[in-house]
Amino acid sequence: MFHDNMRQSLLDDSTPYTPSPEHRFFTYVTPVIGVFDVVGNSVSLIVFLSKNMRKLSASMYLIALAISDIMSILLYVLPEWLKHGEPLLSGYSWPPLLQQNGVCKSVLYIQYIARFLSSWFVVFFTIERFIGVCFPLRRKDLCDPRSAARVILGAVVVASAGCVFKPVLSGSFPTISGAMLCTSDKDYQYLSFILDSIFGVIITFIPFILITVLNVFIIRRLMVRNKRSRQIRVVTTESIIRLEFTSILLAMSICFVALNLPYFAVWCKRYWKIRQMFNMHMMSPTTLQNHANHISDLDDTLHVTRTIFYTNYCINFCLYSVTGAYFRKELKHLFCKRDKNIRLSYVHRCSAYNTRAHSMASPKTSLL
Repeated sequence: MFHDNMRQSLLDDSTPYTPSPEHRFFTYVTPVIGVFDVVGNSVSLIVFLSKNMRKLSASMYLIALAISDIMSILLYVLPEWLKHGEPLLSGYSWPPLLQQNGVCKSVLYIQYIARFLSSWFVVFFTIERFIGVCFPLRRKDLCDPRSAARVILGAVVVASAGCVFKPVLSGSFPTISGAMLCTSDKDYQYLSFILDSIFGVIITFIPFILITVLNVFIIRRLMVRNKRSRQIRVVTTESIIRLEFTSILLAMSICFVALNLPYFAVWCKRYWKIRQMFNMHMMSPTTLQNHANHISDLDDTLHVTRTIFYTNYCINFCLYSVTGAYFRKELKHLFCKRDKNIRLSYVHRCSAYNTRAHSMASPKTSLL
């Protein structure tokens, strides 16, 4: 979607491609991000599914976010790396499975759904905390696990319906060298460009605005509440967990904006340049070449900003661990309980072995 020039040069033997430092950065760093994402989000999923955490609506959103982040890594980041990074390591060999028409359409469809959900689950989590902090009397009516489940299900339905355009307007098409490439249909290139631009705004710009505005209200409310309740304050386990969820939200929001904004800015600029290329018949050869060179430079910048953007899928576990003392407590309890079970299992096996050995040795003792 973003590197058509590089794709064509890789697949055309007459045009050698020399990888840039930015491309190498993307190639070597992305797999590390992927491993951290799968491990970190899997552990987060287990913690939020624990008995003490799963009863809160905020945990429902974070469970859904962890699942969508894992899906994004496996079905969005991994295929992109196999297309743009793995060829650099293996001598520009393309994974043919991803270029098959059915696989191409299916992967594109699921990855667009996962990316949509990853962005909007952060927004829904922000709205849940906004209601809990700014409208505490409505919290029990609007912020319960059942309501969260309905919102999550509704988001999945909307994403499934709204992302149908991508597989419909895409497919596997032959390149200059004859190899198949999963890309947009040439007959619908402009329409695909428009819809991709709208999709980019929906999963980046609109969440930026909503998250920023709601967090301003949350911070303001917390400051006012802190002034009123400095002397007398009732502290319960649930209130501590909710306060930590608010801290987690603020950290997640800052990282979401910081990690997404550079990528979104470069993406918009590159797409605007490509949009101008649609009028190439009105350009002079010099202007056309300058546009092509500028797009090539933006491709290199996009390699770096995309890699930074990918960390958005794996950083949540670190944020939970740093800002959530109760999350750390549940995490420690999870591993301590596992170690205890392993030790008990080992003691049980040793006891059973000693019992069997003693029973086998008893007849020999009686003969002597």
